Amino acid sequence: MKILYHHRIASKDGQFVHIEELTEALKRLGHEIIFIGPKIVDESEFGSEGGFISTLKRTIPGFVYELIEFCYAFVAYFKLLNAVKTHQPDCLYERYSLYMPAGIWIKRQFNLPMILEVNAPLYAERKKYDGIALPWLARWTEQFTWRNADHLVPVTQVLANTMISTGVSPAQISVVPNGINPQRFSNFPGTEEAKSRLGLDNKLVLGFTGFVREWHRLDRVIDLLAKNQSGITRHLLLVGDGPARDNLEKHARSLGVSNQVTFTGIIPRDKVVDYVAAFDIALQPDVVAYASPLKLFEYMALGRAIVAPDTANIREVLNHDSNALLFNTKDMNTTFPNAVEVLCENPVLREQLGEKAQSTLSDRGFIWDNNARRIINLFRTIGVEV
Repeated sequence: MKILYHHRIASKDGQFVHIEELTEALKRLGHEIIFIGPKIVDESEFGSEGGFISTLKRTIPGFVYELIEFCYAFVAYFKLLNAVKTHQPDCLYERYSLYMPAGIWIKRQFNLPMILEVNAPLYAERKKYDGIALPWLARWTEQFTWRNADHLVPVTQVLANTMISTGVSPAQISVVPNGINPQRFSNFPGTEEAKSRLGLDNKLVLGFTGFVREWHRLDRVIDLLAKNQSGITRHLLLVGDGPARDNLEKHARSLGVSNQVTFTGIIPRDKVVDYVAAFDIALQPDVVAYASPLKLFEYMALGRAIVAPDTANIREVLNHDSNALLFNTKDMNTTFPNAVEVLCENPVLREQLGEKAQSTLSDRGFIWDNNARRIINLFRTIGVEV
């Protein structure tokens, strides 16, 4: 089957990982993928934020940037038009972007069966964090796109419920969470060996991967390092980078624990596993309410003991005291460090939770190949001959 895959991702980050893993899984099932998207992502290093696009967004008025976004939909339309005429695909798979109705236009013009992958309610998200200059246009493009795709695949039930509240029929929705590729996690060092490679011998390692933001509140973990009186040196290993790095490093210096905090900076994707393998405790200190965090599945794949917020989207994957410790989000300044402290003091519990988290992946089918099979079955239900 020929699948026309359309996206508007310019940054090589977790979004790119999702695209690559799903499409590679589809290829392994024998399907051909025809990509339509910004070329800049192919030329970027992992961890890049989109280069010129990110700079443009920061330097021009919001309404101008949003008009450019919408105008790009016409560019995307002609790219898709050319791809349809050249390759004659059997179906269209699109990763949802705000101000992007081009896929729906092509679907309607060619009666092309279409699945829309939704990773966030982008109108609400951008309105909350960045502001929306053209709310009427943003709201229209989101609702137009959601309501006119043949089928939608949000990454959590929480997100599905949000979509239903806007008028999307539940019958058009199938939740497909993120997952892992077992081959990427089939060969990793043991915890002590991984620590030794990083110069962290005889330390209890608290770890986090990804783009560190202020709202992750990792300063609370640094506070925990400073208060530690257990006799076992604790170390915070932050695998990645982000805007919160400077403040966290300053906070560690102010408490006299700079030597107990390591920022690795951006690490090549295929090397991240060597760092996560050194974690005794894997941290998911906060999460947006509708997300399916990729790092969570990677923590699980390596059998790490996880501390995560007790939110509806996290409970779709993890259960408190079964495969993770979940903390109450109403008083996170207390409950989060308390949960971390419990695991610091209990190596047996760490091992039990880690083993259960790892087995949950196969038990629940959180594997990219399984996701690809679900996508193909959904295409069958909307009339594609596979």
